[in-house]
Amino acid sequence: MTSVTITVNGQSRSGDVEGRTLLSTFLRDQLTLTGTHVGCDTSQCGACVVHVDGEAVKACSVLAADVDGAEITTIEGMANADGSLGVIQQAFQDHHGLQCGFCTPGMVMSAAALLKENPKPTEAEVRHYLEGNICRCTGYHNIVKAIMAASGQDVAPPMAAE
Repeated sequence: MTSVTITVNGQSRSGDVEGRTLLSTFLRDQLTLTGTHVGCDTSQCGACVVHVDGEAVKACSVLAADVDGAEITTIEGMANADGSLGVIQQAFQDHHGLQCGFCTPGMVMSAAALLKENPKPTEAEVRHYLEGNICRCTGYHNIVKAIMAASGQDVAPPMAAE
């Protein structure tokens, strides 16, 4: 067993892990931060994206012991200090960028990384950046609209339900 101490969403957290324990498993099972979803365990789907020292990382592809001392941000850390939805989360809600919601945490975390790198991406740049994230429900159109809106760019308002 190895002792791991990380800062998660601004709070120091510790635990003992086996050498093969994935960061996604450590976050979900030991720290009970279940917003980080595990969809494939092979780094194909992107549902487990978190930020490690400010960089987007698929948590199912990183060993927990390898991030000892790191700063981790999970989807739980994306809300505003008062608990209300953060800008990207609100844009996903406003522009119907989710359906079942399984991919949403990874999409939001990837979007945050993109907007940090490129505050005003084009639609093509958003689509390219999301290539490592799989959504089986939405077809990505509203996810892209949500990210564009979160960047402060004009997008067509969502259509009213008929």
